[in-house]
Amino acid sequence: MKFLSLQPFVPSGSDFTRSSELFQELGFSISFEAPGYAGFEKDGCGFILQEYDMPAFAENFMLTVTVEDVQAFREMVISKELQERFGIKVGAVTNQPYGKEVNVIDIAGVCWHFVED
Repeated sequence: MKFLSLQPFVPSGSDFTRSSELFQELGFSISFEAPGYAGFEKDGCGFILQEYDMPAFAENFMLTVTVEDVQAFREMVISKELQERFGIKVGAVTNQPYGKEVNVIDIAGVCWHFVED
Protein backbone atom coordinates (compact mmCIF):
# COMPACT_ATOMS: atom_id res chain seq x y z
CA MET A 1 0.00 0.00 0.00
CA LYS A 2 1.47 3.34 -1.06
CA PHE A 3 0.96 6.28 1.28
CA LEU A 4 0.09 9.42 -0.68
CA SER A 5 0.37 12.23 1.83
CA LEU A 6 0.59 13.20 5.48
CA GLN A 7 -1.30 16.25 6.73
CA PRO A 8 -1.14 16.79 10.47
CA PHE A 9 -3.72 18.89 12.28
CA VAL A 10 -1.86 21.87 13.76
CA PRO A 11 -3.42 23.89 16.59
CA SER A 12 -3.95 27.57 15.89
CA GLY A 13 -3.74 28.80 19.46
CA SER A 14 -6.11 31.50 20.66
CA ASP A 15 -6.23 33.48 17.39
CA PHE A 16 -7.09 31.32 14.38
CA THR A 17 -7.17 34.29 11.98
CA ARG A 18 -3.72 35.59 12.97
CA SER A 19 -2.29 32.09 12.82
CA SER A 20 -3.71 31.69 9.32
CA GLU A 21 -2.14 35.01 8.29
CA LEU A 22 1.24 33.89 9.66
CA PHE A 23 1.28 30.71 7.60
CA GLN A 24 0.41 32.65 4.48
CA GLU A 25 3.31 35.00 5.22
CA LEU A 26 5.55 31.94 5.53
CA GLY A 27 4.60 31.01 1.96
CA PHE A 28 1.75 28.54 2.41
CA SER A 29 -1.47 28.89 0.40
CA ILE A 30 -4.93 28.04 1.64
CA SER A 31 -6.23 24.98 -0.21
CA PHE A 32 -9.62 24.82 1.56
CA GLU A 33 -11.52 26.46 4.37
CA ALA A 34 -14.29 25.20 6.64
CA PRO A 35 -15.57 26.38 10.01
CA GLY A 36 -12.68 25.88 12.43
CA TYR A 37 -10.29 24.43 9.84
CA ALA A 38 -8.13 25.51 6.93
CA GLY A 39 -5.90 23.43 4.69
CA PHE A 40 -2.49 24.87 3.84
CA GLU A 41 -0.03 23.72 1.19
CA LYS A 42 3.23 24.67 -0.45
CA ASP A 43 5.26 22.61 -2.89
CA GLY A 44 3.59 19.34 -1.93
CA CYS A 45 3.82 19.98 1.83
CA GLY A 46 0.53 20.37 3.64
CA PHE A 47 -1.17 20.60 6.99
CA ILE A 48 -4.57 21.46 8.40
CA LEU A 49 -4.76 24.41 10.75
CA GLN A 50 -7.34 23.66 13.41
CA GLU A 51 -9.02 26.27 15.59
CA TYR A 52 -7.77 24.71 18.81
CA ASP A 53 -6.16 26.36 21.81
CA MET A 54 -4.45 24.09 24.30
CA PRO A 55 -1.00 25.48 25.14
CA ALA A 56 0.21 22.31 26.85
CA PHE A 57 -0.41 20.36 23.66
CA ALA A 58 0.92 22.99 21.25
CA GLU A 59 4.11 23.54 23.23
CA ASN A 60 4.89 19.82 22.97
CA PHE A 61 4.06 19.50 19.26
CA MET A 62 6.83 19.69 16.66
CA LEU A 63 6.95 19.45 12.88
CA THR A 64 9.81 19.24 10.39
CA VAL A 65 9.71 20.96 7.01
CA THR A 66 12.61 20.38 4.63
CA VAL A 67 13.66 23.50 2.72
CA GLU A 68 16.29 24.10 0.05
CA ASP A 69 18.19 26.83 1.91
CA VAL A 70 17.59 27.25 5.63
CA GLN A 71 19.61 30.48 5.86
CA ALA A 72 17.57 32.07 3.05
CA PHE A 73 14.37 30.91 4.74
CA ARG A 74 15.43 32.50 8.04
CA GLU A 75 16.39 35.73 6.29
CA MET A 76 12.95 35.84 4.64
CA VAL A 77 11.23 35.44 8.02
CA ILE A 78 13.40 38.19 9.55
CA SER A 79 13.00 40.57 6.58
CA LYS A 80 9.20 40.28 6.77
CA GLU A 81 9.45 41.19 10.49
CA LEU A 82 7.29 38.20 11.39
CA GLN A 83 8.70 38.12 14.92
CA GLU A 84 7.49 41.62 15.61
CA ARG A 85 4.24 41.33 13.67
CA PHE A 86 3.09 37.96 15.02
CA GLY A 87 5.05 37.49 18.26
CA ILE A 88 6.75 34.34 17.02
CA LYS A 89 10.24 33.17 17.95
CA VAL A 90 12.92 32.50 15.34
CA GLY A 91 16.09 30.69 16.31
CA ALA A 92 19.55 30.85 14.84
CA VAL A 93 20.63 28.40 12.17
CA THR A 94 22.20 25.40 13.89
CA ASN A 95 23.86 22.21 12.70
CA GLN A 96 22.10 19.03 13.72
CA PRO A 97 22.90 15.39 12.86
CA TYR A 98 20.09 15.49 10.29
CA GLY A 99 21.08 18.82 8.68
CA LYS A 100 21.09 22.57 9.22
CA GLU A 101 17.94 23.89 10.86
CA VAL A 102 16.17 26.97 12.12
CA ASN A 103 13.35 26.67 14.61
CA VAL A 104 10.24 28.82 14.47
CA ILE A 105 7.84 28.84 17.42
CA ASP A 106 4.45 29.82 16.02
CA ILE A 107 1.62 31.76 17.66
CA ALA A 108 0.22 28.67 19.41
CA GLY A 109 3.65 27.52 20.64
CA VAL A 110 4.24 24.77 18.06
CA CYS A 111 7.91 24.28 17.17
CA TRP A 112 8.51 24.13 13.41
CA HIS A 113 11.91 22.71 12.46
CA PHE A 114 12.84 24.09 9.03
CA VAL A 115 15.67 21.82 7.92
CA GLU A 116 18.13 21.79 5.03
CA ASP A 117 19.49 18.31 4.29
